[in-house]
Amino acid sequence: MSGPAFNPFAVNPLRVNPREITERNFTRAAERLGLNAEQQLMLKTPFREVKVEVPVRMDDGSLKVFLGFRIQHSGVRGPAKGGLRYHPAVDADEVRALAEAMTWKTAVVNIPFGGAKGGIACDPTKMSRAEVERITRKFVARIHLLIGPYRDVPAPDVNTNAQVMSWVFDEYSSRHGYSPACVTGKPIELGGSLGREQATGRGVLFVLADHLKDLGKPLKAQKVVIQGFGNVGSNAALLLAEQGADIVAVSDVYGGVVSKNQKGLAVKELAAHVKQTGSVGKFPGTEPVSNEDLLTLDCDILIPAALECVLHKDNAPKVKAKIIAEAANLPTTPEADDVFAKRGVTVLPDILTNAGGVTVSYFEWAQNLQQVFWEEERVNADLQKYMSRAYRAVADLAAQKKILLKDAAYQVAVERVARAEALRGT
Repeated sequence: MSGPAFNPFAVNPLRVNPREITERNFTRAAERLGLNAEQQLMLKTPFREVKVEVPVRMDDGSLKVFLGFRIQHSGVRGPAKGGLRYHPAVDADEVRALAEAMTWKTAVVNIPFGGAKGGIACDPTKMSRAEVERITRKFVARIHLLIGPYRDVPAPDVNTNAQVMSWVFDEYSSRHGYSPACVTGKPIELGGSLGREQATGRGVLFVLADHLKDLGKPLKAQKVVIQGFGNVGSNAALLLAEQGADIVAVSDVYGGVVSKNQKGLAVKELAAHVKQTGSVGKFPGTEPVSNEDLLTLDCDILIPAALECVLHKDNAPKVKAKIIAEAANLPTTPEADDVFAKRGVTVLPDILTNAGGVTVSYFEWAQNLQQVFWEEERVNADLQKYMSRAYRAVADLAAQKKILLKDAAYQVAVERVARAEALRGT
């Protein structure tokens, strides 16, 4: 596959270390909870960090060596859980921050997992399917002793999908016997769960709907801008449009499009256009917009659904949305959070808003262990229960303590992990 030349500054313009985000959010929660220095050190220190060299024979016969990571932040509440991303910007600090965020995410929705994350520094848009398969299998071969159904369960993330998870499942099972619960986000035919593909986007819908209900506002006719039109962004757009929201602009790695008349885009037709052309660009009835300018368009709700650190001190004052639903991981820097708080912009935190994917991954893992299969209606209904229950706990704490939703979400999560740590005596 071919794609645009990679520019790391387009992903993270200010080169913000994502660990600054998790460090600040954790510290604020820990201090509010009265945790001492040793308790804080225990909770924020990763359990295990693995860096591996991944040699791959490319289609042209050359040998390339890629750098891969798997960082397990915590397993105190259950097996470590977290995605596997393929992206040129992958490095230890990014994976470490995302692994910690997964610990808090699984805790805030109260599912029996800890946090992990993995990644390979590569550009799959420049690789063939066969090369992506070889890099996946070699990576799993290097880390297979450290993952598994009761140890660490990977899932899809940026630039990985159900097919990549199939290769993870096959490579792991070739060494440990048939083990569908070793990875989630698999195809249905290999033990994947119905409803998993749309789960993260559906979770965004549920959290937004609950928040708007608290405000006495309907979802219908809300003007929504979405940065990112991959699995999360596209499914969020489709589901929100089904509920009557107007998706007025979207973007992908190539750039964005905005409706000429500021009315909702025909999202189903847009999804078909992307499938046919590979990009949202040149969709009929739209005008082009850059990813950076898209973030500051006039709208009611902004959904960053791409990579981390896209909302920062330079663009936060220009954001016109009144609600930001963090569908990406760590999309908002601490400086931007401060700007939004002063301006009265509500930020629905990522560890809650985008937790639908890991919640249905939990359902998939449970189904695999029991060798049973749920109907999609049950999956979606249970997802709504988990997301709404988590939102209620966060919103009620925020109201009670008069703190931001993000601070409340981290406080709920950190308290649950700290309690488990204390009970286990580790």
